[in-house]
Amino acid sequence: MSKKEQLYGLIRANPFISQQEMAEALGLSRSAVAGHVASLIRERRLVGRAYVLPQERGVLCIGAANLDRKLRTVAPLQMGTSNPATAGETFGGVARNIAENLARLGTPCALLTALGDDSAGQALRAHARHCGIDMTGTPVLPGAATGTYTAVLDAGGEMAVALADMALYEQLTPGFIASRQAQRNAASLVIADLNLPHDTVALLLDEARRDGIPLAIVAVSQPKMARLPRDLAGLRLLILNRGELEERAGRPLPTEAALRDACRAVQAEGARDVIVTCGAAGVYYTYGNTYGDTDTAKAGDLQWLPAHDVDVVDVTGAGDAFSAAVCWTLAQGEADLAEACARGLRAAALTVQSTHTVFPALTAALLGAPTLTEQE
Repeated sequence: MSKKEQLYGLIRANPFISQQEMAEALGLSRSAVAGHVASLIRERRLVGRAYVLPQERGVLCIGAANLDRKLRTVAPLQMGTSNPATAGETFGGVARNIAENLARLGTPCALLTALGDDSAGQALRAHARHCGIDMTGTPVLPGAATGTYTAVLDAGGEMAVALADMALYEQLTPGFIASRQAQRNAASLVIADLNLPHDTVALLLDEARRDGIPLAIVAVSQPKMARLPRDLAGLRLLILNRGELEERAGRPLPTEAALRDACRAVQAEGARDVIVTCGAAGVYYTYGNTYGDTDTAKAGDLQWLPAHDVDVVDVTGAGDAFSAAVCWTLAQGEADLAEACARGLRAAALTVQSTHTVFPALTAALLGAPTLTEQE
């Protein structure tokens, strides 16, 4: 194998490798490495700076990847006392869950997060590899513990309370994110959750305005709405639940008219579209322009779709499945928010009927979407 092909193999294994590291690995001078890189760019086997591989352009998810613990009572939950329960562990985190759903839908996707140097971090990376999620660029932080999320569910599978240890994601600073700019430049869509620090979210919005790569932000809790900047210019889509929108608005939103006014306010702050999830009460969404269309004549209109009436086993991960299906649909480039939300509701319904945080048999066909063969 020629030195150029060996160098290309090193880049494929680690797109963030430096020229000095390649020179040392191959026994070449820095100038020789630079010459091979220039040749690969001329051949379009690399795209521009930072060794972006053209065939790997996909969706990039940025945010949390946790070890999830779920406790479910076997009888109606009683506060202030001990409750008999069953327990289990699985992989979770909003960004990670979305990435796994996308991978199961056949979309090339990458996950940028932070892991501790512990067994949970190793297991998360191994599971991502098994699912087809690229975690290139995700650091392992020495001495840190991988994030955890503990949910207490009642006997009906509804969440009663959840506890999250996610201080690790404070390490996903603007400086760190800036060091992974090549990975973002390679994406067709960036999805970020609000486990990220405020200034990091602001940086992603700045880059979306500057570079035009679509950005979707998914809220994670009412307290973390404070991490969403006031200036939302450049934001393609904000997905949040009713309580999170109330936190943003600073007031209760008991009626559809109140929801509409709050969504209009978010759009006035720069977001192109807003989706408000309401659990069993369905979802509201702003006027869904065709992806890439800048017509805002009907901006501010609010539409509603009912949730599927299904037997709930476990609600954990339903919102992330919804968000993944919505973003996956928009990334296809052929559907508006109405179809995206309809597919999102189907994905959520499949998830709540399962004991898994991510429905393991998820496919495009189950969402009513055409398969690749049908599209061709």
